[in-house]
Formats: sequence, structure tokens, C-alpha cells
Amino acid sequence: MIVYLIMFPKLYPQNVVPQWADLVLGIFVPRVLILIYIYQNMGYDNIWFAAHLVVMLIAYMGGGRETSRRRRRRVVVDD
Repeated sequence: MIVYLIMFPKLYPQNVVPQWADLVLGIFVPRVLILIYIYQNMGYDNIWFAAHLVVMLIAYMGGGRETSRRRRRRVVVDD
């Protein structure tokens, strides 16, 4: 997204988020920025908004059973 911002500013998604927030969110929490873009352009009652929201929650809450299994195995091996 930074490449689009620098090289192709006309192709950058239109939004009301300040440009500094675009950069900060794009670097640290890009999934939240994508949700903002989808909400502003297509609304919250869209399948893409729901899909990105679900994936964001799964990713930020640890990734599910596989991550927990790996974490438990690492703790057992370290002991």
C-alpha cells in the first residue's frame, strides 16, 4: 500500500482516514485498515467485511488450535 501511496496516489483507496493514520495502520495493523476501507466503500453488511473481520479475530487471538498445540509442545520440551 505504501508503494501505491508513493508511486500511484490516484489509485490509492479513497477514505477519510488521515494520511499519517494510513501509514501507521498499514504498517502495524493492516487488517484494521482494510476493514476501514471495506466499511467506507461497501458497508458493513458485505461478505468481504465479515470475512476480513473473522480472519482478523482468528489471527489476533492466537490462530487457533494449531498454535496452541505448538506452544504447549514447546513448553514441554523446554522443561
